[in-house]
Amino acid sequence: MHPFLLVGAGGAIGAMARYGFATAISRLWPMGFPLATLLINILGSLAMGVVMGLLAKFTPSWSEPARLFLAVGILGGFTTFSAFSLDTIVLLERGEWVMAGLYVLLSVALCLIGLYLGLLLTRGVA
Repeated sequence: MHPFLLVGAGGAIGAMARYGFATAISRLWPMGFPLATLLINILGSLAMGVVMGLLAKFTPSWSEPARLFLAVGILGGFTTFSAFSLDTIVLLERGEWVMAGLYVLLSVALCLIGLYLGLLLTRGVA
């Protein structure tokens, strides 16, 4: 199967799983705190660790298509925080502590700034 189809199919599954999970959690916990997003990010990061750990351990011939479908597709559609977490851990495992810290700081700060700027650009637009 073509890599784009693997990622796309997995992404659709992940996005639907995220919506279903978030809807269920929001019904059980109808509070202002974004518990559903927090749990999705934790669960997605845990799953990313399991998937990448198993693929690295066993490295079967199907590992690249499996990585594209499971990690990039399903988990990427479920939460991109899992990819962020994986990138950070890889930097830490390489001993690149400063780079990992910079990556975390820039990712959080610049993404928040980007979202805020996007809101500012669209406010007042009818």
